Amino acid sequence: MKSVVDTAEFQPQPTNIQPVVSTFDLRKVYRSGFWLNQKVVSLKGCSLTVYQGETFGLLGPNGAGKTTLLKLLLGIIRPTAGRGLLLGKPLGDRNIKQNIGYLPENPYLYDYLTGWEFLQLAAGLFQIPQSVQRQRIPQLLELVGLPVADARKKQMRRYSKGMLQRVGMAQALINDPKLIFLDEPMSGLDPLGRYQMREIILGLKAAGKTIFFNSHILSEVEQICDRIAILSKGELICAGSLNELLGSGNAYHVKGKGGDQEVLYKWIPNLVFSHDGSWQGTLQKDYYDFLDSLRLMEGHIISLDLSRNSLENFFIEKVEQPNVSIN
Repeated sequence: MKSVVDTAEFQPQPTNIQPVVSTFDLRKVYRSGFWLNQKVVSLKGCSLTVYQGETFGLLGPNGAGKTTLLKLLLGIIRPTAGRGLLLGKPLGDRNIKQNIGYLPENPYLYDYLTGWEFLQLAAGLFQIPQSVQRQRIPQLLELVGLPVADARKKQMRRYSKGMLQRVGMAQALINDPKLIFLDEPMSGLDPLGRYQMREIILGLKAAGKTIFFNSHILSEVEQICDRIAILSKGELICAGSLNELLGSGNAYHVKGKGGDQEVLYKWIPNLVFSHDGSWQGTLQKDYYDFLDSLRLMEGHIISLDLSRNSLENFFIEKVEQPNVSIN
């Protein structure tokens, strides 16, 4: 019988890149009811791999099992069956905690502490010397865009949702972790806050950190992630890079203005003109040559994008498909 997991999951990876997260048929079943005689399957045989230095996005509708998987990886709960490795150690191994950062979806932060005091508390849990704290805390506050004056003086009960999210991100990084788990890091943020959070994640990626995060905001995932996986009803239904899942393609949707109409039609047979003088269509040929030709025609590009299925459409198609059992 056909597996629900796309073949992209099994594409060969470069041998010099080490797996940081590996799960093998991971399964979680909860018991409910007065006599605990009812079973609720939250995760069904999940096998995936996250490699060193990549940004990995876990997607899925509400109730798909994303947070359950995250808690299993962090050792907060234990699997019913299957196993996993984190930084080469079994799930739940205490020796790896020093190298992990975690931002929950709805973190509980101590209301009557200031942001600075809370970061000092988090640093103390990792036994970070005060001399290091005095340097690292201001650096992290600057990184997450939270003014030091606010962090020092204002209690967190007076923080906005965006400010709390920033403090939460700072505490996730206080121990300079190798692997960072983020559960809905864009949750509750305005467009500017999402942009800033995206820039932080990209900065962490550039610094060589491995990032594993859940998100409902697919546009952000498309810009940030090296690879993604989709969970639906507890099952992993696909995993791979965006090019593997959406198709790399060699066609581009191009929009521009100006140029010679007759020459443009040779490059873009399905060219469509708008009332404002702009034009758009699908470019099948080498876009470098097209750009050179357009420059000679004194035209200019408004936008140039790969013509492929959007992540949103792909996601909807996948989660609406009836589940198929894995042999």
